[in-house]
Amino acid sequence: MTLVTDRFIQPTPLSFEDFIAQYGDDDRYELIDGELFDLEPTGPHVRVASPQGMEVAAGIGQWLNCEIVQQEFNYFIPHRCLIKPLASGTGFRPDMIVLDRDALSGEPLWSSQPVVTLGSTIKFVAEVVSSNWQNDYARKFEDYALLGIPEYWIADYQGLGGEFFIGRPKQPTLTVCILSEEGRYERQILRGDQPIVSAVFPNLNLTAEAVLRTGR
Repeated sequence: MTLVTDRFIQPTPLSFEDFIAQYGDDDRYELIDGELFDLEPTGPHVRVASPQGMEVAAGIGQWLNCEIVQQEFNYFIPHRCLIKPLASGTGFRPDMIVLDRDALSGEPLWSSQPVVTLGSTIKFVAEVVSSNWQNDYARKFEDYALLGIPEYWIADYQGLGGEFFIGRPKQPTLTVCILSEEGRYERQILRGDQPIVSAVFPNLNLTAEAVLRTGR
């Protein structure tokens, strides 16, 4: 989920521990480099946004959950989760995340709070683009790759991203990022009835339009 404002909410840097204590259960806030941001979800993030009664992130979660069950993957989609890169004052709150149950035993914080710190625990993450698209296309694109998250989707159902990322004219776009052996994301820019080729869910039968139309 993207940030709606660039302004500081707190005048001084906030530690991750203080962030968890004050805002850990509040899906409205995210911490980036010690700065607290109000996500202020609006529109399809918080209301029924399609004829099927699903928002974009929930729709992605529903399709992937079906794959998890059908393929008998030992994965799950948590109701709430923060991503905290180790030794950083950051707590990303992704719109949708898939975790590997087998890897949770190695997570130092999971037994006491829904926080993951290791990319090996995360199989998939998705962000739904809103006003501050830069974080999804740039900051999180880099940080999620550094963590080694195998697959990252950027669902830009309004076509808000910069022309460098989605081209011109701007239009609804699904960016599917697959981690290469070199640890870099290779991007697929998808629209309309173009099929999604997923590395984590290879049997997924889904088009970009099916994902993006849930927000329109």
